[in-house]
Amino acid sequence: MTDHRIVGRYDRPMRLPTDDALGIGLGSVADAVFGDPRRGHPVAVFGSGVSSVEKWMYDDSRPRGAAFAVGWIGVGTAAGLIARRAGAVGAAAATFTALGGTSLAAIGDRIADALDAGDIDGARTLVAGLVGRDTTRLDEAGICRAAVESIAENTSDATVAPLFWGAVAGAPGMLGYRAANTLDAMVGYRSPRYQRFGWAAARLDDVANLAPARLTATLVGVAAAQPAAVWRSVRRDARLHPSPNAGVVEAAFAGALGVTLGGRTVYAHGTEDRPTLGDGPAPLAADLRAAVRLSRRVQRLSAALAVAAQFRRRR
Repeated sequence: MTDHRIVGRYDRPMRLPTDDALGIGLGSVADAVFGDPRRGHPVAVFGSGVSSVEKWMYDDSRPRGAAFAVGWIGVGTAAGLIARRAGAVGAAAATFTALGGTSLAAIGDRIADALDAGDIDGARTLVAGLVGRDTTRLDEAGICRAAVESIAENTSDATVAPLFWGAVAGAPGMLGYRAANTLDAMVGYRSPRYQRFGWAAARLDDVANLAPARLTATLVGVAAAQPAAVWRSVRRDARLHPSPNAGVVEAAFAGALGVTLGGRTVYAHGTEDRPTLGDGPAPLAADLRAAVRLSRRVQRLSAALAVAAQFRRRR
């Protein structure tokens, strides 16, 4: 008599113990080489779906927003579960989809190039693609401050955090996290429309980034060989920032670079007078280039740690 339980077990695709480690490594290399595709990026497709559903699901209420956020994070996690069945190839595809650090650094370099060439309008246009603030009147210091703050925050959000969740939970962790982070970017703004509907998306993103943001600050200290300066800036200034996670990584970059971040920030929905982070002058183009180099080092370190963590888990 056939034992169907045994047949079912061996009918499943074989998954090797090192699939996640190999996939994370390959996906990280692919991001470093190719960056984000200009067309058809899975995150852009996901964002289009989010926008379409929001049109009929939106209501000015926290419960409706919570259901919206949890549902879409579930979609991302389910996509990760499907990718996981494809072994190392699926893990590599999930990693490449979740990461965005290479394109982030490339934009930072382009902004610095524009400033060095005296093209202030071009630099404003480029930085507007990174930040949600009004960039139309920013001078060089304002452009560089905005760019460095975005590079700091997104080094965590677009590299360290997805790799952290990949180390913890493989492809489902990476794509579930990426869904949460994308939702926060789309509906988590502090504006009248999303104050209640986007509340759950913003809080879930905060929770998902608590550990990765602090890991990022640690890696910044290691990569910059400035652990004391980074620790001093984070301990003193991070808690002053309105975000529990952005403050940590921005203070870390400020300490590592020896510059001051924060201050008056103008958004479409209003003006915020943010506390200053770090010590030193306002960042200029040379500091922006240093921030890009630091971000790239942190990205490489976090990828190596994620691969090592997966190997250790599979032993």
